[in-house]
Amino acid sequence: MTGGYRVYRAALPEVCAADPARMVFTADADGRCEVFTWDAVTRRARQVTRRPRGTLHGAIDREAHVWWFDEDAHGRGHWRFQPFGGGPDLPGLSGVPSGLPRGLAVSDHGTVALAVGHGGTTSVHLGPRGGAARTVAHADGHAALIGITPRGHMLALGRADGVTVLTSRGTVRAVLPGGDRSGRLWALGFAPAGPDEELLLVRERDDRYVVETWRPGTGTVTHDWCSFDTEITARWDADGRSVLVRQDRHGRSALHRAHLGDRTLITVPTPAGTLLDAATRRGGDLHYLWTDTAHPPMLCSSRGTPLPPLPTVTDPVPGTHHDLWTPGPEGPVHTLLSLPGQPAEPTVLNAPTAPTALNGPTGPAGAPARPGTPAPTPAPAPAVFLVHGGPADHDRDAYDGVVHSLVASGFAVARVNYRGSTGYGPLWRRASGRGVGLAQVDDLVSVRADLVARRLIRPDTVGLWGTSWGGYLVLLALGTCPDLWRAGVAVKPVADCAAAHATTTPALRALDERLFGGTPDEVPDRYARSSPIQYVTAVRAPLLVAAATHDAKCPPGQVRGYLAALRAAGVRHEAMWLDSGHDGYDGGDHVAVLRRAVVFLDRELRGPARRPQTPRSTRSGEHRTTERTTERRRSHAEGRHSQRPARG
Repeated sequence: MTGGYRVYRAALPEVCAADPARMVFTADADGRCEVFTWDAVTRRARQVTRRPRGTLHGAIDREAHVWWFDEDAHGRGHWRFQPFGGGPDLPGLSGVPSGLPRGLAVSDHGTVALAVGHGGTTSVHLGPRGGAARTVAHADGHAALIGITPRGHMLALGRADGVTVLTSRGTVRAVLPGGDRSGRLWALGFAPAGPDEELLLVRERDDRYVVETWRPGTGTVTHDWCSFDTEITARWDADGRSVLVRQDRHGRSALHRAHLGDRTLITVPTPAGTLLDAATRRGGDLHYLWTDTAHPPMLCSSRGTPLPPLPTVTDPVPGTHHDLWTPGPEGPVHTLLSLPGQPAEPTVLNAPTAPTALNGPTGPAGAPARPGTPAPTPAPAPAVFLVHGGPADHDRDAYDGVVHSLVASGFAVARVNYRGSTGYGPLWRRASGRGVGLAQVDDLVSVRADLVARRLIRPDTVGLWGTSWGGYLVLLALGTCPDLWRAGVAVKPVADCAAAHATTTPALRALDERLFGGTPDEVPDRYARSSPIQYVTAVRAPLLVAAATHDAKCPPGQVRGYLAALRAAGVRHEAMWLDSGHDGYDGGDHVAVLRRAVVFLDRELRGPARRPQTPRSTRSGEHRTTERTTERRRSHAEGRHSQRPARG
């Protein structure tokens, strides 16, 4: 525990394929994320890792060996393992150089494949568990190991331009293109069972997302009957014949089961809200992790398998929660709005009450019209726009410790799924408006005007708070629309697009070049037009900037340059430095930023008379990357997949 808070990672436990009662999960250990085992028979957990900076990447293989990535402050390190019941920490493969984790895969017979990042390259290594490694492949730029076949004969390596299938000797077996012309492609792993070595894929095609599979003998098969209008992720069922598809749509989730042999698609009943993770285990047991804005995440098993306990909030989550659709130039903009006040009556998990909707015209990808606007209050609340990162990500109808803290302190909270957000289809994802960042700021401005017109918030008490790409949008909005915002909080932001490009990771340099259409040398005007530092002299609102000294994604140097420009311009601001990386696993840092930001916003938006309340929570709050995936777990077809790197 750290001051009443615990860190939290929103992912299902990894389950041993041979013994589903044995699991591995990541949970809180004195304010840090660490790897634990869970025995569903004895219902006992055992802490495996104890690292000063925490541990996030964990896995379990078929023989119940527990794996984790032992990294330093810069994110570099080695994969290690130990038996499920405990024992010495052993190197996954000997002779592998230290590097960034780009994927782990273990075959049914103990063949280990590791991918490691080194600057601008990725190397792939293979060998028996705990034995000597041999290098089987090198790739320029960012690449990720997707998986290994059960018998260890083939590997899949994903990149931004497609997927490469390799033999265990490193020979290229197939190249599956995934560029802009053929439609972007994501690989999601080999079938865990069955006679065929079959690879699961998702492709963006014709403004939809469609499931595909690849086999050595037949090549790629497109399952046109299994396509969706918004982003999906998929994973094999344990039988290797059907696929569980999780769809992100308009801030909520839907679950489907696709039977590839008989070409049928069945909706799997789940509660309204968000499924942060879902998987079918051996014997047909469905595990899923459910939440909505008013309910902390809950681990569920369709067959009653005991799953590890999650830290939870015992008191009702405050506020009322609604949907808002605001007209925009390329379609309505969806906002999840939380207003301070008494929560609704407690609801049952099996049938949670859906949030009410505010005046919803038809939105992107067929957003439904949802009438019903709450009556404006006599005294609208001060508001905080909590801006999500990514950019390929979206805010969900899901519990968030920051929303909890702000609403409990009397703020309205608006979470805007601006243009470029996932969950609204490829057209919304590609909508660019005036350019990188500027279209997103335009959407924030439109939603602000809508909320003010509805008398739901006060125009003179509106602040911004964002992390990573969200922090970038906060800085850009404060500089380009200075009269609209009273205060801003930017956590680990991009502040200078060109400087960040020069010093960030290779994967994010590639992302920048795709977004801007080239490098800063090739298209300098585009980088300048979208860079917060260009508008620093126009900033009027007081600003809190929190940054990390070991941040490889949003490097500290470009933040220091922005802070120097603020000082030169005489802009009132505060700076807070964390001794961590971009995706810190230490709850103490998260709590420190959360508390300082709430106090800062309370002072700037309401003055010194009121002392904010920071409720006890299960989440660290400041940075939401604890919800994201490890290298071997893949998320939806946009955003958090390793081929679509995101800043946060």
